[in-house]
Amino acid sequence: MASPAHNDNSPLKEHPIDADRGPGTDIVGLFTLIAVLVCALALGATLVLGGSVFAQVIPGLPDAGEAVRWGMPIAKTVMDVGAVMTIGLLLMAVLLLPSFKGRLSDQAIGYVRAATWASLLWALAAVATLYFQASEFLAKPMGQVSIDEVTAYAGSVSGGIALMSVILLATGIALFGRTTTGATGGLWLLIASLAAVTPPALTGHSASSGSHELAVTGLALHLISICVWVGGLVAVTYHAVRTDGEAPATAAHRFSRMALWAYVGVAISGAASALARLSSINDLFGTEYGLIIVVKIVLFGALGVFGYAHRRWAVGRIEQAPAGQEGYTFRRWNFLRLAGVEILIMAAVIGVSVGLGRTAPPPPLESTVDPAAAILGFPIPPEMDLRNLLTLWRPDLFFIMFVLVAGGLYLGGVYRLIKRGDKWPIGRTASFLLGLLTIVVVQLSGFATYAMIMFSTHMIQHMVLAMVTPILLVLGAPATLALRALRPAGQRGDRGPREWLNAFLNSRYSKIVTHPAVAAPIFVLSPYALYFTPLFPALMNDHLGHLLMGVHFLVSGFLFYWVIVGVDPAPRKVPFLLRILLLLVAMGFHAFFGIAIMEQTAPMAMEYYGRFTIPWMENPIEDQYAGGGVAWALGEIPTVMVMMALVVQWSRDDERQERRRERHSRRDGSDDADMDAYNAYLAELDRRSREQRG
Repeated sequence: MASPAHNDNSPLKEHPIDADRGPGTDIVGLFTLIAVLVCALALGATLVLGGSVFAQVIPGLPDAGEAVRWGMPIAKTVMDVGAVMTIGLLLMAVLLLPSFKGRLSDQAIGYVRAATWASLLWALAAVATLYFQASEFLAKPMGQVSIDEVTAYAGSVSGGIALMSVILLATGIALFGRTTTGATGGLWLLIASLAAVTPPALTGHSASSGSHELAVTGLALHLISICVWVGGLVAVTYHAVRTDGEAPATAAHRFSRMALWAYVGVAISGAASALARLSSINDLFGTEYGLIIVVKIVLFGALGVFGYAHRRWAVGRIEQAPAGQEGYTFRRWNFLRLAGVEILIMAAVIGVSVGLGRTAPPPPLESTVDPAAAILGFPIPPEMDLRNLLTLWRPDLFFIMFVLVAGGLYLGGVYRLIKRGDKWPIGRTASFLLGLLTIVVVQLSGFATYAMIMFSTHMIQHMVLAMVTPILLVLGAPATLALRALRPAGQRGDRGPREWLNAFLNSRYSKIVTHPAVAAPIFVLSPYALYFTPLFPALMNDHLGHLLMGVHFLVSGFLFYWVIVGVDPAPRKVPFLLRILLLLVAMGFHAFFGIAIMEQTAPMAMEYYGRFTIPWMENPIEDQYAGGGVAWALGEIPTVMVMMALVVQWSRDDERQERRRERHSRRDGSDDADMDAYNAYLAELDRRSREQRG
């Protein structure tokens, strides 16, 4: 796709990047070299402290050698730098610089093109990391591992599969980014780059730690937050060095708000990851792994101080006066000095993080390890009762963050409406918060603990997430609240959060997934495709699979009930009779699904459940039968809830149409134009009848 042509008066025509005009351009190369040296020194010191490069080699056993022990962290560091630069450049192009009616500016397109080169570096470094990982896995020195062995490792081992995902996504960004000129296309590239960061988090220490719910999600959130924070700051700083005019101030102000969220994400995810890997406070100061975490905490605190100074003194005082004025240059130098120090600390953080990933965490206490804990992340709980359901909570970071962020944003939107004098129905607020509460009950309480070993409890979790929670969330009208609470973009034609949401609601993707012929089959057929195929035990065997099931239940239910009882604006309006028909058909299929499970004569998913010995469970078939009964019986609750909501919505829709007809009649100059027309029609028939008789 060719770049859109712009005339000189187009809002997209920004100040071009000019190396001769921006102050400080002569030190960009020197500063980059210093940042690389800081990162390398931090990496080397961490590797030495952690002992990963001085592993004791037992005579007679195969060893990958020194080249692999040093080469893999170096390749991993380059891979992380490529990821950070790719995400930072795409952030700058898509979210930090203004666009115009869905088109990127010429300057933003230049940053997208630069991101393709960064993503190419990312992909090549991932290839090198894959080779080193295969060499270490096979215990063969560098140069003795064949291409076939690397290919076999990439297709069969979790670490290799994760790196192959990174390579494919990064290569795709490098290819598709060469022709991207629209804001939507740039956003998809940004989403793909964030997705490419997460696969390595699903393997290694996080996947093998005791608290899977904290470790895996925590590391994934940690990587994404750091990439957004570091990459965004590097891109904004480079933009301020190379560009004059108002563009640096706009990007800096937008990034300052984003950086605050990234800082919070790094703090929460870092704490969760540390809690998942350290058994006690002694591990924090008594082990090499813990000491490296302490170093990261110190660096993180320093970043917080500089970030606060950045927001308080530099970003708030960036002069937007024309270029060339002394005050403008001086205040921009204040920004650049603070940003430069912050970037150097971030470079050290990257090196320390890579070294931490090569350091073995302290082993757990021997008494806490058993076969079930190695799979579940926790030992077999005692027999289920009310006390255990209320005390044996599972700290699933993903759903904790979802509940807190969704609830906080919703209440913040309600507060903004009330503050400016608008009204918001309290019933919608109560419905949305109650929906979040159901997530807490089934995903974070003792239900989540027992759902990992009992089919019946898992089915309660499934039914609530798919058939109760979505109804309550949909009736809360979160999209309508967001559209009313979010402020329009500051520049005409630009896209802020409100414009992005509106574009998504009216996109082709929304039209497809909210079509009854798509949303209903996904909702109805998913349970059959999951529970009556090998997919169910495969997903249950892995924390990520279990998380994906929960998200799928929630999203598929939300889409279906958005079509049925949705209050938010949708791409199409479905007639009420069709909604009722869809509801009855869906509930019939769910009832049949429950009966089909109850009629099973052999235990399901024994590849997973057969791995546990549960002393207080006498017969797994009875528990499975109870799970089928749950699936059959719980279908009545959402049917009643939705029917009541449909009756109310249908009644209100009729009232709105009647009021609309009345307003139309008054505009026509009659209190009831339809009745007048009907009376006139009868009068005309009477007149013709009299004429015929006469």
